[in-house]
Parts: sequence; C-alpha cells; structure tokens
Amino acid sequence: HVQLVESGGGSVQAGGSLRLACTSSDDIDDGYCMGWFRQAPGKKREAVAAVNSDGTTDYDDSVKGRFTITKDNAAKTLYLQMNGLKPEDTAMYYCAARRYLGRSWYPSDFAYWGQGTQVTVS
Repeated sequence: HVQLVESGGGSVQAGGSLRLACTSSDDIDDGYCMGWFRQAPGKKREAVAAVNSDGTTDYDDSVKGRFTITKDNAAKTLYLQMNGLKPEDTAMYYCAARRYLGRSWYPSDFAYWGQGTQVTVS
C-alpha cells in the first residue's frame, strides 16, 4: 500500500510561485503513473498535471506554461513547480499514484492518494 504525503502549500499573492512536493513510502519507478490534482470548494476534483510511466507529461490547458511536474525516483518524490499563480489556482492540491504501464489522467484512474495541501492565491 503506497502512502503519499504532500507538502509545500501556502498563501501567496497573484504572480507568485510555490513548489509542492509529494513523498512516497514506496519506490515510484517507471512502473508508476503519478499526478497532481486540485479541488476547489463546491467543484469536482480535476487533474492538473501527470507524469506517465514512460516519463511523458500531460498538463491541463489552464496551467500549461506555468506549472511543471517532475519526478525524482531516487528521492521517491513528485514535485509540482507552480509559477505565475492566479486566484483561480486556489484549491486543495492532491498527489496521486497508480501502478500502471501507460498513461493516466482522470482521478478514477488512480489508486493511491495523499491527504492534500492547501494553496491560496490572493
């Protein structure tokens, strides 16, 4: 059972940056897909960025050019660098993992979830 712990959330002004980190209890090698999701109050959880088992990455259109997802297998950590933050980026951000060879994107694709970290942009 993979355990994920997010960190790095906080409150920033519009235009600022944050880097989220998600540390895994298990190895997250090439056999895993991992992703960052967010959920604002009253809204559905949505995918923000994902790294597939082959290392390719996908981004939601709303964050392309501003957010970067990276995975450090040795550190068992997934990162999300967020630049140019906007008030509409305000949400609880979750890390997720799935043991799967291929591409994953939707929340229902992922089996393991962290507890979330709050990002507030004013």
